[in-house]
Amino acid sequence: MSLEKHREEAPQALAYAVLTISDTRDLAADRGGAYLVEAVEAAGHRVVARELVTDDADAIRAALDRLVEASGADFVLATGGTGVAPRDVTYDVVRGWFDSDVPGFGELFRWLSYEEIGSAAILSRATAGIRRGVIVCALPGSPKALRLAWERILLPEAGHLAGQVRGRK
Repeated sequence: MSLEKHREEAPQALAYAVLTISDTRDLAADRGGAYLVEAVEAAGHRVVARELVTDDADAIRAALDRLVEASGADFVLATGGTGVAPRDVTYDVVRGWFDSDVPGFGELFRWLSYEEIGSAAILSRATAGIRRGVIVCALPGSPKALRLAWERILLPEAGHLAGQVRGRK
């Protein structure tokens, strides 16, 4: 089947959960999470859950487990904790937690980031994978980076990716 046919047959309305990982923000000050909620809804999708947890491996893992198991989301968008600073543990939590990796997501994100910020793109550990039939994306906390991920990767490919994952079940 052609790429165009796959995209044509892909689900059009998806459910998203948004998880912000931060020691310094609350929901009121969470510009990145707010951007994702607004962008998801503007694209005609639903936000079925929104949470905020601290940069703590156990808290992140528990929130991700809860959102994957109980939210009914097709995607969990986790924002924050994907850098290389000592408190950035999101990548370390998800890399062994995924049932299956989607390595092209992180590769493409860093390539697109390079176009905007140059070699500083190497500091990003943005990644994606599949856990129990749900696509989980670990994204930076910066609204600018989130806009890049949403507009250039997720919005164009989310339906296609979700359709492929649903076909695996």
